[in-house]
Amino acid sequence: MSIKDEIRRLKKSKNAIILAHYYQRPEIQEIADYVGDSLGLSQKAAETKADIIVFAGVHFMAETAKILNPKKKVILPDLNAGCSLADSCPPDIFEKFVEQHPHHTVITYVNCNAEVKAISDIVCTSSNALKIVESVDKETPIIFAPDKNLGKYIMEKTGRKMLLWDGSCLVHEAISIEKLLNLVSKYPDYKIIAHPESEEHILKTATYIGSTSEMITYVKQNNKEKFIVATEAGILHKMQLEVHNTTLIPAPAKEDNSCACSECSYMKLNTLEKLRDCLLHEIPLIKVPDDISKKALIPIKRMLEISKQ
Repeated sequence: MSIKDEIRRLKKSKNAIILAHYYQRPEIQEIADYVGDSLGLSQKAAETKADIIVFAGVHFMAETAKILNPKKKVILPDLNAGCSLADSCPPDIFEKFVEQHPHHTVITYVNCNAEVKAISDIVCTSSNALKIVESVDKETPIIFAPDKNLGKYIMEKTGRKMLLWDGSCLVHEAISIEKLLNLVSKYPDYKIIAHPESEEHILKTATYIGSTSEMITYVKQNNKEKFIVATEAGILHKMQLEVHNTTLIPAPAKEDNSCACSECSYMKLNTLEKLRDCLLHEIPLIKVPDDISKKALIPIKRMLEISKQ
């Protein structure tokens, strides 16, 4: 029996659902029940009837699923699958920062841990960040954390001044502008599409800026074009499935690696073998303290409610 067959058998016998992010390995995306971005994954986690949620992503994503489903088992194939952006916002330091700036509405990007969400008023994803920010009264000052690049992008789009936390995603900041421009000069007919977590100078080169799901939609709508994709390279698997005849090139990273592209080492920690083993043994379990979970649920629910409007 193949590993994929084992996973399917275990999933059925345990009434489990596999949720996977677009940045996961192709073989994991292929076995998942749902593949999506942070917003889509949160929505699926909120509505699932499964007894067990296997989260093929990183720790903060699995935490969010657990907060939305406190009575369900949520398991992550590799507990070491963290996030550089979430790590850039330590809860104790962020709490002091919030206390130093009273009367601000605190909007946190979903890429943060449960303790930071618990300090927040509303959570957002890159898919709904503009909508979330615009939902706040214009007279109310806003703290936006932890991603300064996404925050700057939203400020530019809305004209809204916000107090930004100084955090960033190492993967998106690893995209090399020099190599990107060299690639453009070599392939002048290719259009650049970029994720708003990218640095400002990368965004200025882009024809289109959007979340992972929005980028996939854009490529589908413009499938006769050729694209250089400035985000984590794992997204190219889903994109290519959607647009077989469209040529896609991952944006180059500053440091050479196995694929010379921007890859998240945390996302790639999950493997089929680990996925099978975590389903088999139902570990490692994601645990969120009740008091943190209850506080964090409020801003997450606000995000989901605003997203529906």
